[in-house]
Amino acid sequence: MMDLRKTKVLLVDDHAVVRAGFRRLLETSTDVEVVAEAGSGAEAIQYCSKETPDVVVMDLSMPGMGGLDAISSLRRRAPALPILVLSVHENEPFPSRALQRGAKGYLTKRCAPDELITAVSKIAKGGRYLAKDIATTIAFKQINNEQSGVDKLSPREFQVFSSLAQGKSVIAIAEELFLSPKTVHVHKANVLRKLNAASMAEVVRLAIRSGVIEP
Repeated sequence: MMDLRKTKVLLVDDHAVVRAGFRRLLETSTDVEVVAEAGSGAEAIQYCSKETPDVVVMDLSMPGMGGLDAISSLRRRAPALPILVLSVHENEPFPSRALQRGAKGYLTKRCAPDELITAVSKIAKGGRYLAKDIATTIAFKQINNEQSGVDKLSPREFQVFSSLAQGKSVIAIAEELFLSPKTVHVHKANVLRKLNAASMAEVVRLAIRSGVIEP
C-alpha cells in the first residue's frame, strides 16, 4: 500500500537515462515517490489530465512541446499544481520565463541531490525554491531593470530563436516543434525584425550575449 505521506512526483524529461538518474536521487528520500515519468510536455499534460501529482519536475528543452509551453498548459488546467524546473539552462532569460509561466521553483541539473529533494519538498508545501545563483541573477536583473531584445519575443518565437542560434535548419525546427516550414519562416522573420538582426551571425551573437547558448 502506498504511503500517503509521500510527495508524489511526475518526472518530465525526454532522456530516459536522465529520468532514471533523477528518479534514484529523489527516491533516496523516504518522503518522495516518483509515481510516473513523461518524455515530453505533451505526455506530462496527458498524465495530469488523469492523475494529480503533488509536484511536477520539468525539463525545458524537449522535442515538440517544450517545458515552457507545458508549464503554461498545466497551469491553465491546474492553477495550483506546483512545478519545479530542472534544466541545463542556468542563464537568463530561461529562469525568468519559467517563473512567469507559473513555475514555483528552478534548479539546474548540476544541483546536489539534497537540494533537489529540499526543493521538491518546499514547493509541495506551497513554497518557492530557486537555486542561489539563479535567484541572485534574477534579483540583479530586476534591480538594474535590464531588458534585452530577447524579452520582446513571444514564447514560440523564443523557441525558434533558440533553435536557430544552435544552428538548426528551418526544416529541422519545423519537425521538432510540429510546425510547418512556412510557419517557422514567419517566426524567423519576426525574430530577425524584433531583434533588429540583419543576419544569422547577429542572431548567434545575441543568443550568446543573452545566455541562451554557450559561446
